[in-house]
Amino acid sequence: MKYVITWTVREGGSAAENEEAARRSLEVFARWTPAEGANFHQFLGRLDGTGGFAFVEADDPNDILDGPTKFGPFFEFHVYPVADIAVTTQAAQHAVEFRGAIS
Repeated sequence: MKYVITWTVREGGSAAENEEAARRSLEVFARWTPAEGANFHQFLGRLDGTGGFAFVEADDPNDILDGPTKFGPFFEFHVYPVADIAVTTQAAQHAVEFRGAIS
């Protein structure tokens, strides 16, 4: 299964608290490795410094759970299961045809 994962920095603390959270998140990230079954095709940071994106494949969705659970105190995550556009457009075409067949 393919996933697009997004994250944004959790805010709400003082400048000093946010700075400490940023320092700590980098310290944790330096020691983290993705779950063995998660294949990261792209790992991208936003140029505004507020988050990032990852394109990941994994057979077991629990392998996707690893990063968000470990980095949850620092970032808000959204995980989107995705499929190739050829698959999704074919499904959309079948759906249009199905609805069109109903009088």
